[in-house]
Amino acid sequence: MTTQVLSIALPADYRSADVLAFHARDAEGLAEQVDGARLRKAVLLGGVPVLFDVALAPKTAECRMTADGPLGTATQALAEEALRNILALRIDPAPFADFVRDDPLFAPLVARQPGLRIVQSATVFEALTWAIIGQQINLPFAISLRRTFIEQAGRAHSSGLWCYPEAQDVARLELDTLTSRKFSRAKAETLLRVARMADAGELDLAQDDDPARTAQALLAIKGIGPWTVNYTLLRGYGYADCSLEGDVAVRGALGRLLGETEKPGLARTQAWLAQYSPHRTMAAAYLWASLSQTAG
Repeated sequence: MTTQVLSIALPADYRSADVLAFHARDAEGLAEQVDGARLRKAVLLGGVPVLFDVALAPKTAECRMTADGPLGTATQALAEEALRNILALRIDPAPFADFVRDDPLFAPLVARQPGLRIVQSATVFEALTWAIIGQQINLPFAISLRRTFIEQAGRAHSSGLWCYPEAQDVARLELDTLTSRKFSRAKAETLLRVARMADAGELDLAQDDDPARTAQALLAIKGIGPWTVNYTLLRGYGYADCSLEGDVAVRGALGRLLGETEKPGLARTQAWLAQYSPHRTMAAAYLWASLSQTAG
């Protein structure tokens, strides 16, 4: 067992409650647990079960990383990147706030929730598989399927929390293992397809500075469409300019923001979001957040 302690300075406007709420979405706490201002999350990194135990204070995040194995240089880098992801420290919200300072629609949203951030998945593989799991189903059912997925492919950390699996863990599963637990056949096939491609080196999920190249590689895979790609770019890679016109909640929020009774269509939403490039990721974040906001 290897333990390392890190102290991370947090931005002045850091919204710890948002981060904690995101990680508390699974009430059963299989792979993530939130207790007050403390977050615990387990994930497999380079085949090593790693637990992040994070205490969020007003100015710092104090993290103890405990690995059930050696934290070599490569795993150490993966762990530090994963920590930044789960603490929503990848995308700086300030450029978007400046960009929409005089915008009649977004300026009031930003004023009501300054410093809004987007929590990333610990790894790109987690983001991609979570996007596939969540395709065309409601959030509670998606969370239930995610829990099953972790139980079937993940491994337990010595702390008792289960680790989100890596590609090689999922690649070993049989189709019936997933379909017998409420996964549709198409969803199960796509999960196994991407896991086996990644495990075989046919799909490179390493960070790439060219989102178009990443998107092209993902779109070439059967079962993956534009929504899944953009969600993966957002949650997995932390790209700041993802266009989420395919997200039902984004379209619903946009319709409400525009004072319309119907959700705008894909093409219209895409065209509308284009005016906020290169900050479309934060535009989507504020549209999501607006669904729980009240005027005032």
